[in-house]
Amino acid sequence: MNPAHPHRYDAIVVGSGPGGASVARELARRGRRVLVLEQGSAAPLQGTLSQMAGIAAVPGKGAFLHRDASLLVRGIAAGGTSTINFATAAPPPLDMFAAHDIDLAPALESLRAELPMAPLPDALIGPMAQRIQQGALAQQLAWRKLDKLIRPQICRTGCWRCVYGCPFGAKWTARDFLDEAIQSGATLIDNAKVDSVIVANGRAAGVRYRRDGVEHEAVGADIVLACGGIGSPQLLHRSGLHPARSAFFSDPVIAVMGHADDIDGGAEVPMAAGLYLQHEGIALADMTLPKPMYQAFAAQVGRVDRLLSHAQALTIMVKIRDDIGGAVGPRWVDKTLTPADRRKLAAGVGMARDILRAAGAKKIFKSWHFAAHPGGSVRIGEGVDSTLQTSTAHLYICDASVIPQPWGLPPTLTLLCLGKRLGSSLA
Repeated sequence: MNPAHPHRYDAIVVGSGPGGASVARELARRGRRVLVLEQGSAAPLQGTLSQMAGIAAVPGKGAFLHRDASLLVRGIAAGGTSTINFATAAPPPLDMFAAHDIDLAPALESLRAELPMAPLPDALIGPMAQRIQQGALAQQLAWRKLDKLIRPQICRTGCWRCVYGCPFGAKWTARDFLDEAIQSGATLIDNAKVDSVIVANGRAAGVRYRRDGVEHEAVGADIVLACGGIGSPQLLHRSGLHPARSAFFSDPVIAVMGHADDIDGGAEVPMAAGLYLQHEGIALADMTLPKPMYQAFAAQVGRVDRLLSHAQALTIMVKIRDDIGGAVGPRWVDKTLTPADRRKLAAGVGMARDILRAAGAKKIFKSWHFAAHPGGSVRIGEGVDSTLQTSTAHLYICDASVIPQPWGLPPTLTLLCLGKRLGSSLA
């Protein structure tokens, strides 16, 4: 594509995670000419550690280290972080968005009718998740199965590849909607890093991007940024449309692990069941991880005595709704825990330890905290309006950066709803 003769589109969508893929699909279904630019690769998911590391572990691209040594990760690939998440479909907080004149109920109803979204059948719930549930129920906690974006008829028992990228097509990802958009006529260009938004006569008119070292321009009537809670504010800043620093939330997580002598597992769907304490802002769930990830957590905190105990390790995820703070900078991300955040994590870790003890686990330890849901960096009511439009006409944002308040839950379903609403409106 020659920069002097840019292609013209009805809409350009930057990023192909749940928000971007959903917008692109809605527009393409209605006959609009859509270009999707994705920084990562669209190569088929292989379910390997090396591919997952390339998607989410490259420093400064998919992984960011904070001052307190915590790690924040995001997925840079077609489908975004949905390619490597745990496929948990938390319901959108309808009241939160209704307060900003955004009704997500129609989009949610439509998506529920078509997505493979339901709790896992008992046959797909592994022995570790079952044991943890027994411990939680013994503590009289409201532990329940969670809705999963998984096709149970082709999901495999004893499989551990959810977080590596499901190679079997059992886990729904945003690639499903992206594929539908392409089938309806949308154009996908992967490995395309968007450098800036082009603004002409006070309105967004296109984007500049690089691919294989060559700079290109694409012109569009509407520009939708779906680069995520880190990527969207950084792109706005590079375009001269946003401050250099943006506060955000990250949903910090700690893994709490214990040893159970009478179990032999380690390969099952994570987050099969759990609970969410909305008032406290604490979520718990089983979280059986692949062996290399478990070993990394154990080594991280000096528990070399636990490195060979993966098959007997019961693991509980403790996630909190953290305060908005820190900053997404031009090329960096930094967010430390507030005292309130630390109190929440301590309370959640205490609950997890009690559950593990009730499940018969011993030698319990916890990881450092990490995070994978950055958002709230260009919030509705501040960075965008109720139509998700920025202060620049025809420039929209549809990703976790627009979530208006601290979060604490997987955002995939909410972003699909926002994308469906925005796509329908633009079309």
